Amino acid sequence: MVDFAIWDIFRNLLLAARWTIGLSLMAFIGGGIVGVLLLVARLSQVRGTETFVAAYVQVFQGTPLLMQLFLAYFGIALFGINTSAWVAAAAALTLYTSAFLTEIWRGCVASIPKGQWEAAESLALGFGERLRYVVLPQAIKIAIAPTVGFLVQVIKGTALASVIGFIELTKAGTMIANATFKPFVVYSCVALMYFALCFPVSFYAKLLERKMHAARR
Repeated sequence: MVDFAIWDIFRNLLLAARWTIGLSLMAFIGGGIVGVLLLVARLSQVRGTETFVAAYVQVFQGTPLLMQLFLAYFGIALFGINTSAWVAAAAALTLYTSAFLTEIWRGCVASIPKGQWEAAESLALGFGERLRYVVLPQAIKIAIAPTVGFLVQVIKGTALASVIGFIELTKAGTMIANATFKPFVVYSCVALMYFALCFPVSFYAKLLERKMHAARR
């Protein structure tokens, strides 16, 4: 058994927390980029794209993130690509995040009254111009709060990356608990750090939701 003081445990967990933050940001930014592309493809009404995007969303929303992580970790290697746990976790979480963000943003766009589309069309605006100048500026205001709120789910979802060997907060906590035989202390510190990461995001999402709701009254 290794004798760790509370500060030693906390310091090592803090070092691991940077990988949790890095993976969360990569998944959120990457998922956002893919999500925007999928949303535009779905709204473009090009034949077949709506069905493809709907199937994509159903697949990633309808299967456990844990299975997606395993498939990414072992599946990428089948193509002869040297897969690290970091690459597999980033790829799986990006695809998972993009599916949810696409659906969240599709709902926000759908909440824009149909008359707005028709009014923009009557001004002879093309599809891209209708999105850019009329629909998206309104939809983005609605989407900010649920999008920020979903970031909390992404942060907590990174904990599952520990099953493929990615050393983030949960994996580091398990390793330290095995070394110190102080699982209650270690996992209490892990839980506290997740709370410290997620609570400000949740609080900010609620503030935005209230602000947007008040602005639309």
